[in-house]
Order: sequence, then structure tokens, then C-alpha cells
Amino acid sequence: MDTILVVNAGSSSVKFQVYSVEGEGRLQRQIRGQIDGIGSRPRLRASGANGDPLADRAYPIEAVSDVPAAMTIAGEWLRNELRIHPIAVGHRVVHGGPEHDRPVLIDHGVVARLERLVALAPLHQPHNLAPIRSILAGFPSLPQVACFDTAFHRTHGPLADHYAIPHQLHAEGVRRYGFHGLSYEYIAKTLPHIAPDIAKRRVIVAHLGSGASMCALKDGQSVESTMGFTALDGLPMGTRPGQLDPGVVLYLISERGMSASNVQNFLYRDCGLKGLSGVSNDMRELDASADPKAKLAVDYFIYRIGLNAGMLAAALQGLDAFVFTAGIGENSANIRARVVEQLGWLGGALDPIENSRNSRLISRSDSRIPVYVVPTDEELMIAQHTLSLLMNGQSTNPRQERVS
Repeated sequence: MDTILVVNAGSSSVKFQVYSVEGEGRLQRQIRGQIDGIGSRPRLRASGANGDPLADRAYPIEAVSDVPAAMTIAGEWLRNELRIHPIAVGHRVVHGGPEHDRPVLIDHGVVARLERLVALAPLHQPHNLAPIRSILAGFPSLPQVACFDTAFHRTHGPLADHYAIPHQLHAEGVRRYGFHGLSYEYIAKTLPHIAPDIAKRRVIVAHLGSGASMCALKDGQSVESTMGFTALDGLPMGTRPGQLDPGVVLYLISERGMSASNVQNFLYRDCGLKGLSGVSNDMRELDASADPKAKLAVDYFIYRIGLNAGMLAAALQGLDAFVFTAGIGENSANIRARVVEQLGWLGGALDPIENSRNSRLISRSDSRIPVYVVPTDEELMIAQHTLSLLMNGQSTNPRQERVS
């Protein structure tokens, strides 16, 4: 059985999925797993296609001290115990820079170019690249494909792409990229199956999780996004501030004496919901808390989603549908209800019963815009791109798993 391995590596975890390649380029998920607690309390967990447990093992800290060690353990488990020998590995890479507008086969030159983008995505890029280097060293003949969170947004026109800075900086790559592109691409590919009447029209998608952003889709393509040069921009997130006056950064450097590295660490790790609340970066905890600062953080999150919805509706010159996705968007009925209340002026009207059921369509029948909840599947997009690159030599999507 031919299989594709998909890897999504973070700072303290490596998530992986295995897909079998069926007839006509169709992919079927076989295994979902992860090693988390890297460097602290490492544990391998995995389940099969039907959710049946396949592994739950703890390891000593010294055995899984970093991402390459986690990749070695996961790889040995897949090869030795499950006899999985993938024909290729697909990776999520957050930043593709100006060079990459589609997935690419990886070699040492590609890795070197992607390493230059680490400063633009310090929470993600180094960890995305670690398993790539590990596999290159151990299995140099195994094809690897990098799939970029920025690539889907490269359809932006020049007005959405530029900052009001000298052209030379834009030529060097200082531009508005947008992120969470694999998630938005999945939603764009799925809408024709579940909502064909709005799939090619003007749609705002809200990817709401610990990392959060929003995207304006028209004819299934990204025309505007709340994120820009880095994944700090736009909506407030778990630990990132979202939209911020650049003067705040200048103040931190000139008046507070912070170094560039300290400012970077502060903006990526100590701001957002965590910074506002002083309680947590987890929306579930904040939404259940009676602490006034936790309430402020939640209110701020909702307020900013409403503001950015107006901006994206302006970019689209109207709005025909709104879609929630990702962890908060898919699971928090309360946050969805409050966001839809903010969308009232755009025509959104919530059906509380359907919202409480986490239904696909959560708006009332008389709502001027339908409001959907669509679970995202970035890993499937990576698997599809990887297989397509192997089969066709280019990044076009094979037949996609239908979402029922």
C-alpha cells in the first residue's frame, strides 16, 4: 500500500498523519498521531482510521529532547511496528517568502532559502524545518514536499500586497503575505461540495484558534487577509497582539531599553489574550472565567473580529457568506454567537439551536448572509499537494475527500 506521511512540527510537539493512496488519486486517512511534551514529558499517542488507539507511550526526557529525536521515534514506530514506508513526506511550512507561491519538492537549496525566513516566523519556521533536515539526513532519497501557509494568499492584488513604504523594500520581500493559507485553501475547495450557491461568491472565513486570522474569498481565491508580513498582525491571538501601532515597538526599544530579540519574544509569547487577561492564553479558560481582565480579553477578541469583518467586507464590496473554522471557530458556540451578533449590520442572524448543536449551517432562514461552521483539514491539503507533486510534477489538487 502506497502511503503519504504528513508532518506538522511545533516547538514541543510533532503531529503526523498517514494517508493511503487509493485509486484515481484519492487519499484515505489511516493514522493520526503526535509526540508532545518534547523536552519535558514526552508521549507518543496515535489512533487509526476509526479512532481506535494504536499507541500511548511515555518516554524519558533525555530520549526525546528535541524535534529530530521525536521524528526518529515516530519514524521507527511507523516503520518497525506498522510496516509503514511512505512514498513521500509532506510538511507544513509557515512562511514561503516571495519565492514560493505553491508547494515545492525539497532539497538542501530550498531548506537554505527557507532558513532565511526564520526571523519572520520564529514560533514556527525553525520547528517546521527541523524534521525536514532530519529526514534529508537519514533518508536523502525520500521525496519531501514543503507546503506553505503563505502560498494561498499570493493571488492578492498589488493594493492588498503592498505596504506604504519604498518600493525597494517590497522588492526585497517586505510585503503582506497572509497566513493560515492551507486552512483557507481547504475551505475554498470544500465549499463547492457543501454550499455551492455561495462557493464562488464573496465569503469571509474566520480561522479562530490560538493563532487567529480572517480571509476574504472571492471566486474561491484569497483577495485580502488580516495577517501581513508576519503572523503577528490582524486579530489578537493566544500570545500575539494582532494589529499594533509600529510606534509601540519603537517605544519598547527607545524608552524601555528592550533589545530586538526581547521585543520579538515579548510580541510572540507575552501579548494577545495572555497579555490582556493576565490569566491564560486559552479561550476556554477565559470564556469561563469571572475575572474582569479575562472578560476584557474575550470582549476585545470579539470586537476585533467585528472590525476586521467590516474591513474584509469592504475589500469584497459586499458579503454573501461567513464561515467559522479552526479550534475556537469549530467548537465554541458562545464565541460564534457573539461574533454573529457583531455581524448583524452585515445581515447575519443566528439560529441559537443550530449553533448549540455545532451544525454546519448556524444562521436563521431569514439571515441575509448564511453563516457556516466548516471544520478545516490542513493535513489533507498537504497530503493532496504532496501526491499531486509526485504524480504530476506540479501542485494541482487530486480528487478531494468529501466533507459530509
